[in-house]
Amino acid sequence: MTSLSQSPTDPDFVQNPYRFYADARAQGAIHHWQDYGMPAAFSHAAVMHCLKDRRLGREAPPENAPVIPERLKPFYDIEAHSMLELEAPRHPRLRRLVLSAFTSRRIAGLGPEIEALCHDLIDRFPEGPFDLIPAYANRIPVIVIARLLGVPEDMADDLLGWSNAMVAMYQARRTPEIEAAACRASTEFADFIRAYAEERRSTPGDDLITELIAAEEDGEKLSTEELVSTCILLLNAGHEATVHATGNGVKTLLEQGMGAEVLGPDQIAGTVEEILRYDPPLHMFTRWVYEDVEVMGRSFARGDRIALLLGAANRDPQVWDAPEVFDPARPVKTNASFGAGAHFCVGAPLARLEMQIALPVLFARCPELRLAEPPVYADLYHFHGLERLMVTAG
Repeated sequence: MTSLSQSPTDPDFVQNPYRFYADARAQGAIHHWQDYGMPAAFSHAAVMHCLKDRRLGREAPPENAPVIPERLKPFYDIEAHSMLELEAPRHPRLRRLVLSAFTSRRIAGLGPEIEALCHDLIDRFPEGPFDLIPAYANRIPVIVIARLLGVPEDMADDLLGWSNAMVAMYQARRTPEIEAAACRASTEFADFIRAYAEERRSTPGDDLITELIAAEEDGEKLSTEELVSTCILLLNAGHEATVHATGNGVKTLLEQGMGAEVLGPDQIAGTVEEILRYDPPLHMFTRWVYEDVEVMGRSFARGDRIALLLGAANRDPQVWDAPEVFDPARPVKTNASFGAGAHFCVGAPLARLEMQIALPVLFARCPELRLAEPPVYADLYHFHGLERLMVTAG
């Protein structure tokens, strides 16, 4: 297996990881990524295979489970109940309970509310250059999730702060200071959700927390700790990825000189899929190996860990013609941005809906939208999103 070196915090890589992906993929489907100390899958076929193969999963085998230092327990105590980090039998049980509340009908019904929110945010755009990320891309998903959960909307800034601190634990630039902040945020967030859930137990509402409390399967309900972890997961995953996807999408459209002509009712679904393929918000997930398995001619044993490069899979020339070209009209094929298999993102329909509404409204209301300075990606890997997106609205 070829061994490759590329620091995920190198400034050139942060701004454009796709050169490294292309070079690696040209040499083969799987290589050892020295900086992460594990094999990494770069081709679409290898990534999708590992996402779908049930002999691999998110949860570490017992003999490989890391010892958690006491100082990090507030964060990992929540992770221990997150369905993102679990496998059968706990994962499918939690997923079914969540999906019984997080229904496609409920999500589809949010359309008019999301559109109204977009217009309200645009009405507040300042004169002159401003950063579109906090003014628009950040606000839409966090407010929508807050409303879904039934959490007071004036808590949006707190939710954002907690979410940003917690997801920083997944970034390559992780430091002791980031770890401490994530643990504080975990404790504060968990305390808030726990107290709010207790309130909803006695005073049910028309919201997701109430439905999660009531959700039941074979006589089993979510425990309080599972409920807390699930609410935190829905906020963190539902917010972080959508912010980056929306910001990356606006950046790409403006740089390509595109706008309303690729955002019409007949084009918008394809344009959003191309945005997700071309510059996805999440570039890497990992899987543990549970039994001996061969992937693309490479042998792996129980206890091995594999990095799956979603951003590399999405630009595989074996799947897409001219993958380095942004083409909203290209035929839609399955990309890796929301994962695949048992852990396919439960929030994917909501993320797509938010983008399919937010982008057309933005470009219709602001036909003179322009970049005010060259966009810069933030040092967030394995997330991939902008530090800021300075624009003028006209």
